[in-house]
Amino acid sequence: MTDGGSGTAVERGVRDARVARLPALSTVVRPIVSPDTWLAFVHLLVGLLIGVVSFTVVVTGAVLSVGLLPLFLLGIPVLAGVLSAGNAMAQAERARFRLLLGADIAPPARSPDESNGRRNLITPLLSPASWRHFGYAIVRLPLSAIGAFLASAVWSTALVLLTLPAFNSALPGGGAHVGHVAVRNPLALAGLCVAGLLLLLAAPWVTRGIAAADAGVANLLLGSGRPRAELTARIGELETSRAAVVDAAEAERRRIERDLHDGAQQRLVSLAMELGRARAKFAADPKAAQAIVDQAHEQAKAALTELRNLVRGVHPPVLSDRGLDAALSGLAALCPVPVTVTVEDFARPAAQVEAIAYFVVAEALTNIAKHSRASHASVTVRRTGDVLMLTIGDNGIGGADPVGQGLSGLAARVAGVDGRLSVSSPAGGPTVIEVALPCGS
Repeated sequence: MTDGGSGTAVERGVRDARVARLPALSTVVRPIVSPDTWLAFVHLLVGLLIGVVSFTVVVTGAVLSVGLLPLFLLGIPVLAGVLSAGNAMAQAERARFRLLLGADIAPPARSPDESNGRRNLITPLLSPASWRHFGYAIVRLPLSAIGAFLASAVWSTALVLLTLPAFNSALPGGGAHVGHVAVRNPLALAGLCVAGLLLLLAAPWVTRGIAAADAGVANLLLGSGRPRAELTARIGELETSRAAVVDAAEAERRRIERDLHDGAQQRLVSLAMELGRARAKFAADPKAAQAIVDQAHEQAKAALTELRNLVRGVHPPVLSDRGLDAALSGLAALCPVPVTVTVEDFARPAAQVEAIAYFVVAEALTNIAKHSRASHASVTVRRTGDVLMLTIGDNGIGGADPVGQGLSGLAARVAGVDGRLSVSSPAGGPTVIEVALPCGS
């Protein structure tokens, strides 16, 4: 029984060792059969074909334009056509890199004429991006030739060395030759097989590395190619959004100050005066004093209501305690227009994002109540990945101005956290405001 038990344990250990070796073997072999590897290889081969076509078209067109230049400057429109063809080819190449390599190459910024829809014969000639595309069309052929040759050489050499023992004796001269020496020794053949195996394991990484270098060159010539310029543009965007947030905060501070001065403060001053009158009348006319105290009580309640509304407009306690669903439901209950609130179940975002979302909905519902003449409104809140999406709509008369003071202020508040606000409000309605707020994970 003991021997049988030991035998079973030994067999189980052997099986466990074999199972343990399978993941390691899979990790080694996986790059060879990975779709990414073969997509990169196909990319290099397709690039060679595209390089032949682009080099032929661009060089032929450039030579023709130079030749026609003395003939009434006919070479200029020919060169402009060549550059336009290069721009079209660049767009197709960016799509190819995205499809085969997953490399998203952002197109270069368009010139002011192109951005405004004004194109003419001179536009391609004056565009730096067009000349970079022209250069890419020329270098595409040598780059693809080198890349395709290196990748093909690595794979073919690895396969030849790995299978050499199967056909070595059938080669001319009785075997493969390294220099002037024929390889017939079994140890030498085994060494070449091992070298072929190592080269085969390295071939996927070589192929991907060549494709990555190719994508780097393409990004330089087909994309913006200027990370510093992109960084500068990003800094400009942040400076603009920061200034907008500062202006929005200052406007909000003035609104709160005005509401306190014109509302609650005036009621409290009136309350103090009424209480003073009541105190003076208590001894001589208690009934009149009682009436004054009743009026003062009503004014105190009105002041408390205004203060409560003011606090709710800044940051209501229910938002911190119970989240957007409860806070927005409270807003909807106070809105004179019937509002349907739909808040999907998701993890709560940062408090700053919740506060901005609440503020946007509060201002939007206020505008709906004042200007839209709507009979119904809706608020939908959902989270898609790391983005909080707000949709506020109504069935009113439409015509909301996105650059007006109210909506532009909301856009500035949203831009302060890198969010986006879009407005669709055709004449006759409906009006739909969509807000995207990045909220992290």
